[in-house]
Amino acid sequence: MILIIDRMKFRLLRKGYRKMSHRKFQQHISFLIVLVGCSFGFITNAQINTASSSEKELNLYSARHYQTDELLYSEFTKKTGIKINRIEASDNALFERLKSEGNKSPADVIMLVDASRLWKTENEGLFKPIHSKLLEERIPENLRSKKDNYGSTWFGLTTRARMIVYNKSKVKPSDIDTYEKLANPMNKGLVCTRSGSHPYMLSLIGSMIELRGEKATEEWARGMVSNMARSPKGGDTDQIKSVATGECGVTLTNSYYLARLMKSSKPEDQTMMSNIGFIWPNQQTTGTHINITGAGVAKNAPHPKAALEFMEYLVSDEAQKYFANRNNEWAVVKTVEVENDVLIKLGNFITENVPVEAMAKNQKLAQKILDKVGYR
Repeated sequence: MILIIDRMKFRLLRKGYRKMSHRKFQQHISFLIVLVGCSFGFITNAQINTASSSEKELNLYSARHYQTDELLYSEFTKKTGIKINRIEASDNALFERLKSEGNKSPADVIMLVDASRLWKTENEGLFKPIHSKLLEERIPENLRSKKDNYGSTWFGLTTRARMIVYNKSKVKPSDIDTYEKLANPMNKGLVCTRSGSHPYMLSLIGSMIELRGEKATEEWARGMVSNMARSPKGGDTDQIKSVATGECGVTLTNSYYLARLMKSSKPEDQTMMSNIGFIWPNQQTTGTHINITGAGVAKNAPHPKAALEFMEYLVSDEAQKYFANRNNEWAVVKTVEVENDVLIKLGNFITENVPVEAMAKNQKLAQKILDKVGYR
């Protein structure tokens, strides 16, 4: 929205608004901001001012773009009477917006979908450290930021796994049952992935650095480049489709993308699923890589009490079951029972024991390695 208004202001100035009084110009621009804000579902200045006067509202900046989350938010409002005003955008767009807004930001809770983005936001000082016995009891230590005297800045809410999907007619499962084997010369011309610089891939590589060191990770990345069936492109669902059609033999995907296709009743998706298999990597060694959706209270939250209440609601049994059953993510609260047939079908697996904060910190080095070996 900031870019739209800036450009609009520039055009207006060029068309004769230089002669308009400053007060009159502000009135026109304010009207345009409200109009654009209402059209795109953004929080307007009027909403922000109203929200600031009451703890019965909170402003959520979310990088989650799932329609299924609507019910989660409405249930919270029903239980508490707290209305949620939402801004939904990509992680990078939200990050830039928060930096631009500075200490005048109306954000109460910031929700992001990758450990690296949470760590980056923490590093920029955009979270407010909080103490919550409930959050600390229900969320494992390796799935939240390190706690200091001021508290923790962000907390994991769900997990997803980076799994291997393969074409049954082109690849033997025993040849690709670890991340390391994907870089083995026996799989030359078979591997497809999305861009190495995507956060999902950077988090995986950051984890590898933590577990195996820089040198071994660089060798792995170089082997991956050598084994590519085509240049990296597309998202995780595109990789799965490429494997199903035989363009590639094997790929990496986040688990919920596969789960969505497994749930689909579309004939083309069912045909696709009949051509592929899946593997939980590294079950005999370090375990399967996992990542998180996480959230924290914004540094300048105008409604800190409502923000904390919302954060604690998100780790309730009700909310955790919702994440698992409706969006095919795993709950971070270990006592929550999943009622999702597809997640049950995917089965249990051993996860790697790497603090998400550690793999996030390694991502600058991960990108350096990718640039060095030409993994685009």
